[in-house]
Amino acid sequence: MDPIIAATHADPYPYYAQLRAEGGLVFHQGLKLWVASSAAAVAAVLAHPDCQVRPTTEPVPKTIARGMAGEVFGRLMRMNEGERQRCPRSAIEPGLALIDAEEVRALVSARLITPNAEGLSKAMFRGPVCVVAALLGFTPAQARVISELTADFVACLSPLSHQLQLDCAHEAAEQLRGHFFELLDDSDVQSPLLNGIRQRFASSDMEMLIANLIGMCSQTYEATAGLIGNGLVALIRDQLLLPGDVDAFLAEVQRLDPSVQNTRRFVAAPCEIDGIHLKSGDTILVMLASANRDPQLNDDPDAFILDRPNRRSFSFGAGRHQCPGQVLALSIASATLRQILAINLDLGCLTWHYRPSLNGRIALFTEA
Repeated sequence: MDPIIAATHADPYPYYAQLRAEGGLVFHQGLKLWVASSAAAVAAVLAHPDCQVRPTTEPVPKTIARGMAGEVFGRLMRMNEGERQRCPRSAIEPGLALIDAEEVRALVSARLITPNAEGLSKAMFRGPVCVVAALLGFTPAQARVISELTADFVACLSPLSHQLQLDCAHEAAEQLRGHFFELLDDSDVQSPLLNGIRQRFASSDMEMLIANLIGMCSQTYEATAGLIGNGLVALIRDQLLLPGDVDAFLAEVQRLDPSVQNTRRFVAAPCEIDGIHLKSGDTILVMLASANRDPQLNDDPDAFILDRPNRRSFSFGAGRHQCPGQVLALSIASATLRQILAINLDLGCLTWHYRPSLNGRIALFTEA
């Protein structure tokens, strides 16, 4: 076991407890990076201005730097610091907070979910992107195309992707860019979300705006799928009945078994964190899932407590790069989980494994 393999292990949480016992911020000799596993260390790293989301020497991964996927990647607010992060975020975040949960439920309900593993996969991965695309003003048919292209584009975000997947990601980025250009050029589009984003977007850089609209879809694709899937795993594994308060159920799922297990930060200048001196160029693996189960953050952290008081979680990040779409993601996941259970899919016939990933915990289901 190591901190990266742990993300897709059947039960990584005892190992995370061992990491915390060894120290909040410790150098891993095998991986040649620092591992922040305690809540205090994770909070300190995420808040530190010299801990950045990309290495200063490689703002865009070399594998995609010479293509459209790389151009989009380089403009994403979550892959940038300073004004290139603040400007898109200040345009996008306010509108996400205003989305009506009833509208989300209506969009989810409008999609047909077939009662088998294939239908479940589409509901987990494609459905949430269709919802975001619809909220941005795409028609249902267009939204399905956006979801398919997003599935190809997200391959550029994984170091595990092979060259054919990366080639498809470049092509998908080109097509997504074209669709968003057409959307922004269409004066008949009725989308309060999109209109608000355009009005607040302080830059005249259309490419920056389009890249971050694509980013809204790509962020939705895997993280929301993982949230839905891990909710189903909790119901099946622990033989739970879905409570009436689905929102509270998923809030505890995302704390206890988050879809994003870790993230990385790259030290841009010498600094000290948690009593440890770090050098420029150091890499820190930030163990979000481990911090969620730190007793210093949550009482009785390994227990599933539906009405947990003062629930605290790093699953959606913290500080300047905290995910602005947390409320929307939980709303989509809640509505989707209700729909899945309403189709009378036999959960007892499902088995699962976790999608290969260095940081994600996304259950893939098959029928036994």
